Amino acid sequence: MVDRHLDLGCGGNPRNPYGRAILYGVDINPGTSDKATIVKSDAVTGALPFGNGYFASVSAFDFLEHVPRSAFLPDQDGQNRTVFPFIHVMNEIWRVLDNEGRLYALTPAYPHGAAFGDPTHVNFITSGTHKYFCGEHPLGRMYGFEGRFRKIRSSWVKPEWHFGAEPLSISRALKSLLMKPMGRLSHIVWELEAIKPK
Repeated sequence: MVDRHLDLGCGGNPRNPYGRAILYGVDINPGTSDKATIVKSDAVTGALPFGNGYFASVSAFDFLEHVPRSAFLPDQDGQNRTVFPFIHVMNEIWRVLDNEGRLYALTPAYPHGAAFGDPTHVNFITSGTHKYFCGEHPLGRMYGFEGRFRKIRSSWVKPEWHFGAEPLSISRALKSLLMKPMGRLSHIVWELEAIKPK
């Protein structure tokens, strides 16, 4: 498997939760970095500028909540039609991942207030949203999702403890268990594995 990682919506600070040898970032307004190649690209409406299976992993830290679920846009003939940018982004992530490549996504989630406080949040993720992209027959097929992921984990978390993919320490895992019933966990972390035809 290739040892490359892609961080979506990275600005000038791409993250590398799996510690890959080669790091790329994508942003509509990219910054500069001496540790990564950052490419200007609109992942929401366009194709990611990389080949199929190019990455061993992709991350999306506080990115998915900014991707609209639906939009009304003109097609190539100038006719307005409904499109699903979130489905498009998930298709693109799956496309650029190698077989068994990992998606690591951290996002504020419903019903926590962190999901709603920022006026640019337009996509509200829930504890069940990943099911539209996972399993033998993902529910997202009805909206044009072409890929397939296997869920490794989907759980409520304290975001500052999850900037890397490594497991939590025992003390932080116990603190998380105590915080969940009090509604103090604001984000969901997804770790999904791309399943590709052999």
